[in-house]
Amino acid sequence: MADDVRELLLSTTADADPSTPLSAPDLRLLIDRLRIRSDRLYASALAFASSHRAPLASALLRAADSAASSASLESSLASALSPLSSSPDLSDLRSLSDRLLAARRELRERQEHLAVASSVADLAARLRAARASPDPLAAAAAAAELKPLLVDPEGSGSSQDEPVVFGLLRSEWEQLVDELQVMLAKNLEECVEFAPEGGKMVVRAAPRGNSSGTPGVELRVALQALEIIDAIDYGMAKLADLMIKHVLVPAISKISVAVSGEVLEKSGPEYPISILCVVPTEELQGYKDGSALYSRIIDVIKFVRENICGENITWMKSFSKLTWSRISDLVIKHFISKAVPHEASKLIEFQDVVRSTTEFENTLRNMMFISHDKRDGKLTQFVDDVEVHFAVRKRNEILVKARDLLVQYDYDNPLASHNREDSIVDLLCLPEKCFISKSALQLMKLVHGALKDACLSSTRVAKELCYAARDALLLYKAIVPVQLEKQLDSINQVAAIIHNDFYHLSQEILGLAFEYRADFPGDLQKLVLFVDLAPTFSQMADGVLTRQIQLVTANLIEAIDGADGFQNTHQPQHYESAKFSIEQVVFILEKLHIMWESILPRSIYKRSMSYILGSVFSRITKDMLLIDDMAAEETLQLHGLIHLALENLSSLFLSLVENEFLDHQTWIELDKIVRPLKKFRKLAELLDMSLKSITAAWESGELANCGFTSSEVQNFVKAIFADSPLRKECLLWISRTPS
Repeated sequence: MADDVRELLLSTTADADPSTPLSAPDLRLLIDRLRIRSDRLYASALAFASSHRAPLASALLRAADSAASSASLESSLASALSPLSSSPDLSDLRSLSDRLLAARRELRERQEHLAVASSVADLAARLRAARASPDPLAAAAAAAELKPLLVDPEGSGSSQDEPVVFGLLRSEWEQLVDELQVMLAKNLEECVEFAPEGGKMVVRAAPRGNSSGTPGVELRVALQALEIIDAIDYGMAKLADLMIKHVLVPAISKISVAVSGEVLEKSGPEYPISILCVVPTEELQGYKDGSALYSRIIDVIKFVRENICGENITWMKSFSKLTWSRISDLVIKHFISKAVPHEASKLIEFQDVVRSTTEFENTLRNMMFISHDKRDGKLTQFVDDVEVHFAVRKRNEILVKARDLLVQYDYDNPLASHNREDSIVDLLCLPEKCFISKSALQLMKLVHGALKDACLSSTRVAKELCYAARDALLLYKAIVPVQLEKQLDSINQVAAIIHNDFYHLSQEILGLAFEYRADFPGDLQKLVLFVDLAPTFSQMADGVLTRQIQLVTANLIEAIDGADGFQNTHQPQHYESAKFSIEQVVFILEKLHIMWESILPRSIYKRSMSYILGSVFSRITKDMLLIDDMAAEETLQLHGLIHLALENLSSLFLSLVENEFLDHQTWIELDKIVRPLKKFRKLAELLDMSLKSITAAWESGELANCGFTSSEVQNFVKAIFADSPLRKECLLWISRTPS
């Protein structure tokens, strides 16, 4: 409103501040303008009333009539309530009203109970009628009609809120359905009979009369009744099992058989009889493309469709659902899996089987025996994946062969072969040869054969063949160490051969990828590798050899321990003990020399034997240098023991070098190969040298070059020579002269 007032003054106070107080002239001007606007509004309202006089008069009359009616109703209500207002207590009226409401509630409940009782009585009567009906179709129809009344659509059974009587009725209905199922299924079995020996089926349109005199139900009627109560699968189940056992198994598994069916028309009250036979035939019906087999199966299915199912699609679908999966499995087992070629070059011939199998399933679809669903195309899926099946078969064959040759090979006599030269192979990465077992040799031939086939095959087949080659190699790693565990835990020639096998396989594996990768199908050239297996086999070879070296070293140390530190050898008993110890060491080393030289690769033999000889000579030298006092005779005995060991190991020494005699140059080579040998041989010379000669040898550096230390030479001098001014002087020189 304040804004409207300001608008009346805008013409005179346009630039004035809205918060500024109005002056007296402004107020008078405002009053004049308000009076003028009021006169205008009055004139406008009067003009509107004059122009709309009739509608306004009618509205006023209706308002007056409504007011009069309201007054009349108020008067009537007051007169009706006057008795109540005059009564001091309204409890009787309230009680009467409550009884009236309770009576109406009770009446409604009794009406509901009566309706429920009527429904229960009706259901019970219908159940009794269905049970007493001699017609199975009528009984089945009644049971089907009662199902939605007693069983909810979701099949959840009874609910907690329903009356108990409905649960009893439902149980009675279920019992009726069970009795119908059992009776109709038994009737079906009586209509279709199978010969105990198999291969024959007799179908009667109605069962023969039984001893009880109860008439049987026709085959068609029984199936109709089973369909009505949704139990067609129940009725067909045993029939399908017997069909598989007595008819389809012989028709599929046997080659020289034929399927024949005939209908025997009967006159009079007898129903017609149909007979299906699977009979042997002299004509050999080969399984080349499977057409003869598929024709027999189609004949059987047509017989069932015409003489049992009566061309009813629903019944045939039930029979198909119960039998098709097993028929497919039988066909795959007895025909298709056997037809898968053994060679990749013959895969093209399998296309005839693919064609006939596709035609077979299409025929069954046209007969509406199977659907177009992919799950029903089990046979075509199998033949379409023939490459995979071929590859799986080849893979299994390779693994079976690999396992058999690894398990059956006689590792106890690996050198007993008449063709021993075949087992001596060249190493791929070294210019050497080694002896391997026949099992490893044949295993690699198997692997090479698989990879050659992979180069000529499709990607899917090649992939399986490559994996088969890998698995065959891994079989050696998995089987042989476990099978020969006892031999590997003892000093044995077999262990050396197993080492060679692993070593040879590790080098062959390194060359596989380079040898075949370029010829693999394009998708596999980067996918299939063998290099990752090589370190594993190399480690296995090292592990076997290391274990053998540990066992040999342990035996040698035990033999050396028997010498009791080579002390007091001037006494006969101790000398014999030390001599026996040396002879044992020589025997063990010579035995090892005989076992290893012809088996191990040259470089591995030299490296392993040098390590073992070095540990033996180091231990003997150490024990002799630890003797704190030696008699003159004792030094002679020790000198003789050292020469005994060196002389008896001459053949072993010559196996480490390429010379034929142990001359000076040969000993120099041996000293380089077996480092502790030089110190061992020098010890023999020290035992026969004078004090001055020993001192001179130390001063010249000769002893240091042989591996002697200053403390060892000083202790040796103290042990051999008695205390004297000369010994003190020599010891002083030895201690002052740097090594």
